[in-house]
Amino acid sequence: MLSYIKRKLSESDSVASSSSNSNSNSNGSTTAAELVRKTSQMSLDNGAIAYGEDALLHELGYRNATDLQETIYDLLRTIRDPEKPCTLEDLNVIYEDGIFVMQPTRSNVSVVRIEFNPTVPHCSLATLIGLCIRVKVERGLPHNIKLDIYIKKGAHQTEEEINKQINDKERIAAAMENPNLRELVENCIKDEE
Repeated sequence: MLSYIKRKLSESDSVASSSSNSNSNSNGSTTAAELVRKTSQMSLDNGAIAYGEDALLHELGYRNATDLQETIYDLLRTIRDPEKPCTLEDLNVIYEDGIFVMQPTRSNVSVVRIEFNPTVPHCSLATLIGLCIRVKVERGLPHNIKLDIYIKKGAHQTEEEINKQINDKERIAAAMENPNLRELVENCIKDEE
């Protein structure tokens, strides 16, 4: 991203070379006010220059956090319920307001928190639904993100235990090695033809 900013600054310098003498200090370097003016003139997709979290999202191909949120929701809305002939969207288990794009990690990895709401407080398949959500997002996005998947607060009797299970890498790997469980997940996440 820094190289992008430097490149854009040099491009704006060549375009505005006639006014550079009036905006430079005595040793020829650009003043802070001039840098602010130049960076405010730069744009990505006709918007302000991206920095921080937005810069990371731009590098991944998204306009902003809402764009990533909508992309993830489009992936999740087609997951079928393990018991009923409906999608998780139809049952309001998955909803767009339950997808949150968080601050990236220190190593600059996007973090997405997905909240889902089981249909009943004693849903025996909540762990399977969480696993389906994780697998669908991980397969559907072309880049690495950190996923935190949680049951909506107060929506399940054993939400803390299930939240630990669906966010534990070792348990997820072990679950996906089980052929019967893997087949259940595959059936729930496969796209309609």
